[in-house]
Amino acid sequence: MEHVILPEPKIKGDVSVEEAIFKRRSTRRYKQGSLTLHEVSQLLWASVGKTVDGVTGPTRAYPSAGASHPLEAYLVVGDVEGLSSGVYRYNWQDHSLSLVIEGDVRDDLTDAALRQSMIRDAPASIVFTAILARTTSRYGPRGEVRYVPMDAGAAFQNVHLQAQALGLGTVIIGAFSDESVIDVLNLENEVPLGIMPVGRI
Repeated sequence: MEHVILPEPKIKGDVSVEEAIFKRRSTRRYKQGSLTLHEVSQLLWASVGKTVDGVTGPTRAYPSAGASHPLEAYLVVGDVEGLSSGVYRYNWQDHSLSLVIEGDVRDDLTDAALRQSMIRDAPASIVFTAILARTTSRYGPRGEVRYVPMDAGAAFQNVHLQAQALGLGTVIIGAFSDESVIDVLNLENEVPLGIMPVGRI
């Protein structure tokens, strides 16, 4: 299967955090046009990527209860320069993508998300999932109902702000059939949490 090393993410940009927060909007309509590999690299890094190597190991772009880091990210590609259409798993350790499903599944993912057309229309979507046991093994049921959603919210906002800083649009989608998303992405032992289509505005 295809393995893609992504371009190194930038850690300093031209848009301040304050400006990105002020201008952030949920965007459901996108212009025609592909995303670049640099853009998806930056978005994925901002979502669940590796930041600083500390004393106890690398930190991540999103805060996590007990550093349990339950989140995984998949890139659903329809039109990204340098990538074939398909579903890619993001590997945060080495900032790379692994192709797990070949072919454009945007129509199927749109069906799974109650026909919300922005998924079909966007050149790519980031789908967040969780391996709940990473958190519940330490915190029990509270991990699932409280801590994992907190982690996800932080990652979602990171993507929103990074998209804004890149001049791109996105929206958080939570209305979908869990079972259908699991089928589309062929997930095992993972729970889908949210879908974020990304496109030009």
